[in-house]
Amino acid sequence: QVQLAESGGGLVQAGSSLRLSCTASGLTCRNYAMAWFRQAPGKERDFVAAINWGGRSTRYAASVEGRFAISRDNDKHTVYLQMDSRKPEDTAVYYCAADRSFPVMTRTQYNYWGQGTQVTVSS
Repeated sequence: QVQLAESGGGLVQAGSSLRLSCTASGLTCRNYAMAWFRQAPGKERDFVAAINWGGRSTRYAASVEGRFAISRDNDKHTVYLQMDSRKPEDTAVYYCAADRSFPVMTRTQYNYWGQGTQVTVSS
């Protein structure tokens, strides 16, 4: 059974940094592209960032380009999202997702999802 477990969320002040982690089990991590999405209250789940199987190619949403960085450690079956210069509009539940294709920025194409981790940015 595939499981994706996010961690690292919390309450932070605007301008601060935070790193989210997503650990995968039940799949061979290096065979999957990984991504982060986020969903703010009352809004749809939006693409944030994606990384390919080996970690050498990435994609970002325009809203986070230059502030967030996605990376992965296949030996640890973990993907990370480093979030710097955080803004109140970054407040959302952040979800990890896995798919064999890259780049995929459409949430409906992802087969595997984590339960999400809440990130709240105070002004």
